[in-house]
Amino acid sequence: MTPITADATTAAVAAAATVAATATAAATDTGARTDEAATVITGARERIDALDDRIIGLIQERMAVSAVIQDARISSGGRRVNLAREMEVLAHYRDALGKPGTSLAMTLLELCRGRI
Repeated sequence: MTPITADATTAAVAAAATVAATATAAATDTGARTDEAATVITGARERIDALDDRIIGLIQERMAVSAVIQDARISSGGRRVNLAREMEVLAHYRDALGKPGTSLAMTLLELCRGRI
């Protein structure tokens, strides 16, 4: 059996302290009180970040399609905004998501009205 030296003991204590500090930092960053919960939250946050990236891409695509519609409407002598259509969009979001859906739809419509 190999004797335990002071250097080995010090290294083991330092390693344990590093692991504990890392776990505590992870729990603090997530607001979790356990390492297991911190792991779950970290993974879920990564998934939300990926979903947010997809949502942003879809909004950008929606903005581009809306610009095509507005160009066609304006070039044919129409108005840039069709209020009846916007009311349909607002109702769709409200029906799907409740009252907050209306606010979300208003923001989307504002983004998609463009800068023509």
